[in-house]
Parts: sequence; structure tokens; C-alpha cells
Amino acid sequence: MDRYLICTDLDRTLIPNGPAAESAEAAPRFARLVERPEVTLAYVSGRHRELVEEAITQYALPQPDFVVGDVGTTLYRVGADGDWVRNAEWEASIAADWSGKSHGELAALLAEIPGLRLQEVAKQNRFKLSYYVDQDMDLDAISQSAASRLRVSGVRARLVSSHDDLSGEGLLDVLPASASKRHAIEALMEYEGFGREQTVFCGDSGNDLEVLASPVAAVLVANARDEVKRRAIELADEAGCNDRLYIARGGFLGMNGNYRGGMLEGIAHYHPEIGEWLEGLVAQPVTAGADL
Repeated sequence: MDRYLICTDLDRTLIPNGPAAESAEAAPRFARLVERPEVTLAYVSGRHRELVEEAITQYALPQPDFVVGDVGTTLYRVGADGDWVRNAEWEASIAADWSGKSHGELAALLAEIPGLRLQEVAKQNRFKLSYYVDQDMDLDAISQSAASRLRVSGVRARLVSSHDDLSGEGLLDVLPASASKRHAIEALMEYEGFGREQTVFCGDSGNDLEVLASPVAAVLVANARDEVKRRAIELADEAGCNDRLYIARGGFLGMNGNYRGGMLEGIAHYHPEIGEWLEGLVAQPVTAGADL
């Protein structure tokens, strides 16, 4: 039996919480797809566990099999009974990058950079230091300044910058160098025995760019900002991975390409057999257990 690993960002990708509209048929079609035994579903988000659980309830999302949370610094297996089991092996593998420094010590190193404001305590964890950046500040310059201070202190860090599409604020996450959405997805693939030909990632924002421009098959939904689309194309070209990036444009099964409609469009691009099954789903109900 074929196996598929569908990895997806939450906000403004799986969750239609941006200004664009979602096609009404997208959500039920996606739900039917991920119910199938061939499909393993992983949520890959900047949200921490409580906010992921809140989103599942608030938006009636399918129950995932795995959750990569906190921008790749946590990895959970989610049992059928709703029990979340944290992957200690993953966290041990990224711990060395902090060179023994605590979350508080890292925050102190960056405390004097103008324009940086620590996010709420609930949005922090042992391996994730998260900031808001004032709208009138240069996000790239601030990120470079923070990276320099950390490097001088012997900290191996990965800085991920993005913008909140709703508030317009800049966002900056400081992570261990070996922790990211991409690294966590690749670790999950290794742990669970999925190859690149079986895996698809779907995203929409700046903190998805590393995956969008990687050898992992990726889908950028149509509601992504033009700047993100442009940058994703540039980075994929530079990495020689432009055949692994699909940008949804709408029209698949009459859907507009936003959010879950774009996800399904991209997944069908990489796996035509799934597209055929979805077309059959439109024509007539699919009985449980029918093969893709």
C-alpha cells in the first residue's frame, strides 16, 4: 500500500484565518483525504501545543498523527486517544547548539537591541526565543544584529523572520541552528520511514521558506503574500529545487487555490493518483477502504 506524509503549516494554510476567502468544498475534501489509512498527517507550526489544540477545536481540524510545534523545536506523536508524546530524541539532538546557555541568558544577550520585544511567556520554550519587531524597524537589520551577538557568544542559532499578515508586525524566532521546520520534518521522515517521494509540505509564510526551497516537495498556497511567492521562487532556483516547489493558482476542481484548496491542488500535482481520487470524490461518494 502506498503511504503519504502530508505536512502542513496551520495559520493561513490549513486554517483559513487570513483575509482571502476559502472555497467551501476545500475543507470537507481535505478531511476526507486525511481520513484515509494511507495518509499520515503532521501539523508543522510556530504555535505551541496548547495553541495547536485550541486551533483543532476552534476550526474543527482533523486530528493529526504528529505535530511539529514551536517552529520546529518540539515534535509530538499524537495518539488515537489524543495523548501527546514528546520526542525526547529530537530535543536532545538540538540542545547542543545553545552551548549550555539558558533561555534567560540568551534573552539577556539580545535585550539591548532596539525594536525587539519578547513575545508572551506562553510563546517561548527552552529552545525557542520569540520576539515582536516594531513595524517601523528594519526586520532584516535587527535579525543580523541579533545573529552577530549570538555568534560572538558561541551560540549556534537559526533566526527566522516573518510578518504577521493581520497586524503587520515583524516576528523573529531565535532557534538552535539544527532546529527548523525543515529539520524537524526531515527527522520525522527518518523516524517514520517516509521518503521524499512520499512527503509533501504545504505553507504560506516567511517561516516556511526553508522547506519551500528544499528537496522536500512543497506547496505554496495561492493566498500567500506576493513577496513570499517571489522569495520562494528565488530560493528554490538558487538551491536547484524549483521542480520541488508548486505555487497554487486555483482552478483545481473549481476551487480558488487558497488555504486547503491550494493544498489539495499541490498534493494532486505531485501525486496524480490522489487528484484522480479527489475527482472521483466530486463525482460520487467514495466508499471507505477504496484504494487510491
